Amino acid sequence: MNIVPVILCGGAGTRLWPLSRTSLPKQLLRLGKHSLLQETALRAHGENITAPVLVCADEYEHLVRDQLDEISCPPHTVIVEPVGRNTAPAVTMRLSEMPLSLSTRCARWTLQEASSLV
Repeated sequence: MNIVPVILCGGAGTRLWPLSRTSLPKQLLRLGKHSLLQETALRAHGENITAPVLVCADEYEHLVRDQLDEISCPPHTVIVEPVGRNTAPAVTMRLSEMPLSLSTRCARWTLQEASSLV
């Protein structure tokens, strides 16, 4: 059985102001060698663990993909939230039921598309 990590990396990062801003939220900040997102992806790497599924805001997708490319950890799937609405619980429930094809790499879904899969 493979573990499919789901990394929720949305949010505007207002709690870490002035370091984090809307243009660069806390999960994408480098507070050491790696960003918080990169540290999370590196921890979720190993035997019987597939590439991560990421949930992020539309405006951060390119930053999220770039940061994971830097650490050679391409995402399995990116689910894009067009608008942040505190959707983490709903997305997590949907993903737990979603049939992810482990042979399909680097897919991109919007929340509406992901919801229609179940």
